[in-house]
Amino acid sequence: MSEWKEMKLQEVLDFGNGKVKPKNQGNIPIYGGNGILGYGDDYNYSGETIVIGRVGAYCGAVYYENRPIWISDNALSAKPKGKNNAKFLYFFLKYNDLNQWAGGSSHPLVTQTLLNSLEFSICYNPEIQTAIASVLSSLDDKIDLLHRQNATLEKMAETLFRQWFVEEAKEEWEEVKITDLFEIRDGTHDSPKQKAFGKKLITSKHLSKHSIDFNSAYFISEEDFEQINKRSKVDTDDILFSMIGTIGIIYLEQSNEIDYAIKNIGLFKTSQNALWKYYTVLWLKSDLGNEFIFENRSGSTQEYISLGSLRSITFSIPSLERVKNFNKEVEPLFQKIKSNQTQIRTLTALRDTLLPKLMSGEVRVEHQKKH
Repeated sequence: MSEWKEMKLQEVLDFGNGKVKPKNQGNIPIYGGNGILGYGDDYNYSGETIVIGRVGAYCGAVYYENRPIWISDNALSAKPKGKNNAKFLYFFLKYNDLNQWAGGSSHPLVTQTLLNSLEFSICYNPEIQTAIASVLSSLDDKIDLLHRQNATLEKMAETLFRQWFVEEAKEEWEEVKITDLFEIRDGTHDSPKQKAFGKKLITSKHLSKHSIDFNSAYFISEEDFEQINKRSKVDTDDILFSMIGTIGIIYLEQSNEIDYAIKNIGLFKTSQNALWKYYTVLWLKSDLGNEFIFENRSGSTQEYISLGSLRSITFSIPSLERVKNFNKEVEPLFQKIKSNQTQIRTLTALRDTLLPKLMSGEVRVEHQKKH
């Protein structure tokens, strides 16, 4: 493979430091080690820029941007040298998992000195780099589009919920405890030993509004998986709720292929009474749910919400007929979300399969040769 050779990262990338974030708010993304942490009124990098988490749990995490951004002091920047393709190098760094070289055991750290010294077999042909980046970017763009479609569909469902059950609420509606409708449990509080393979353990940090991040979750043994699932098994139509850290991230599990265990996650067993799954997930995402979360959160250094608090939720319940009619309205929206989630999983698996093959040169791509 003549287009690949052993090189240090400093031969293809210029690294730089971040700075303390601006005090004034604005529209410019501010990047930390775990992605966008806010928006300010100034930028310290523009154009194609790779952002690398510098310290802590997200040390070595990699992001790509092509607009003015501010990189904070918890992250580093990387800019391509010469004709090297920035998007290719972003995928290359992602593939090589920089976290594994981090120094410091209690507080992992990635430095410019470390990054400059790392040596890999890298494709140095800009045309091939561009072709590889194009293939992977195309998959990423399709995945991103499906995520944005799902966000729009969820907003539509949330608007319908507000119209049906908030704006048109009646005083005579009955107050019902949520635990009279279905059980609420939580995942394990233990820390099962990490394994090289097995079943995935999902925690609050792996939840987002539209998906579960399985890539960053670690494996546990079949025995631990079975033990956790004796009381905390996730079934189709259950709702997951992040209880620690960023609390109140809500995810309706619509997949029929569930193969993971949960830790420190609230589990609304709406599969036991599926009539209430849409009402419950949209109540939790509504202003009513947000107010409940705000009033029941605890903890100073790390926020959490207790299982007892989740079990104390009460709904103002209209007639079952109204709930059934509402379900007919939102069912098509959630079915489309489910279809998109299936496509996202398929495309993500394809991208993750192709990534190591493209980065090693095992799979070649057609590229335009310049004359």
